[in-house]
Amino acid sequence: MRLIFTYKICLSMTFCTLIISIVTYCCNLIDVFMCFILLVLVLNFFWDYNTASVYCATWDASQPLSWRSQYGWTAFCGPAGPTGRDSCGKCLSVTNTATGAQVTMRIVDQCSNGGLDLDVNVFNQLDTNGAGYQAGHLTVNYVFVNC
Repeated sequence: MRLIFTYKICLSMTFCTLIISIVTYCCNLIDVFMCFILLVLVLNFFWDYNTASVYCATWDASQPLSWRSQYGWTAFCGPAGPTGRDSCGKCLSVTNTATGAQVTMRIVDQCSNGGLDLDVNVFNQLDTNGAGYQAGHLTVNYVFVNC
């Protein structure tokens, strides 16, 4: 049986503003291709759980790079499904209720807002109409799936 729940996803605007400011400054100094590479590396913490200081690093940081980078990352604190260590490494299929955009992501962290905290790359993949960026959150359905 698959359970689907709807929650708001909050994007940490302070963190993103800091990253965007750093990348924008660097982009003024280097070419566009290098700017893109820098942005991808910074936003993904080089796919290193320890560098990102995620909760699941204790158990999953030694997974191969191919495993860690296969899906975007999310923190999970929904009311249904596994919590704590039991949620680490599990995958969610998340659908933007407004646009139908769908992304599979891996749980790497915990949160306290009662939903999901997405990395900016995943948020942008779901926010296909820009309404989530404007509002600072998205309303989504999610379901646990096999990775």
